[in-house]
Amino acid sequence: MLGRTAGGLYWMFRYLERSENTARLIETAHRISLTRSTETTDEWASLVDTAAVRDAYLADHDTFDRTAVIDFLLRDPTNPSSVRSVVDAARHNAREVRTALTREVWEATNDCWHQLNDALKDPVPETALPQVLALIRQESALVRGALHGTMMRNDIYNFARLGTFIERADNTARILDVKYYVLLPSPLHVGSPLDNAQWETILRSLSAQRSYHWQSGGTVDAQSIAQFIILDPRMPRSLAFCHNRIALNLNELAYDYGEKPPSTERAESLRDKIIGRSINDILRYGLHDFLRECIAETNQVASQIEIDYRFSE
Repeated sequence: MLGRTAGGLYWMFRYLERSENTARLIETAHRISLTRSTETTDEWASLVDTAAVRDAYLADHDTFDRTAVIDFLLRDPTNPSSVRSVVDAARHNAREVRTALTREVWEATNDCWHQLNDALKDPVPETALPQVLALIRQESALVRGALHGTMMRNDIYNFARLGTFIERADNTARILDVKYYVLLPSPLHVGSPLDNAQWETILRSLSAQRSYHWQSGGTVDAQSIAQFIILDPRMPRSLAFCHNRIALNLNELAYDYGEKPPSTERAESLRDKIIGRSINDILRYGLHDFLRECIAETNQVASQIEIDYRFSE
């Protein structure tokens, strides 16, 4: 496969996953803000930091106002990571690699673009925000379902899945980091009803609330929730699950192409680093430091994938 085609597939699905995860980040901050008796700008500033768009935001804004931040993350054309921008980029990539996609995947992507452009053509009022965020998640899921249901399990499929899981691993770590390091108002709240409510919000934002309660018996405990989100290999948005799949897809590509490039070894090393530790080890090391290292190393794997498979050629 041409590197440009591989890169187009990879980035198409990274962008679609990013649209969904941006919606999840906004939902997390929005729900947590509802648990506060007073609202500050800190949580909205942290949301911009988590999405890694602070410089772009401050180029046009002086304060981290709730309305301005949400609009910037959802629909601002100057923000290359806004939902509207990344859905447009996903559709552009899909058109470039259309012959590698089934009709169902292309139509789902095209419909996603139409639906979200219509929903985001104007600023989203607060009363409509939950419905718009749900629509973003739904449209991304429809494209993913078309991929699962109609695509051959070949190199095309593996590059698409790599884009999904690289982006998902990065965002799961960022969502956790927002909760544990930034959004909790004070160490005095750890273990309090406020703390537990925020952890429940994180589970909902990762579509993991019900599955967590199935396996935990309903106990809400910060350490066991962190273990579930980081280390449970059965939960589709856990770091362990994502990095298992990244290593698996890269190994399938290595088998198809008859060589094992550096990105595969890096991915296996990062997977082993994550699944080889207990939650107690991670908390003793420092959850924030661990998550920041995971984010940095995931980005290193992503950069190596682009080099190994010559996405620029």
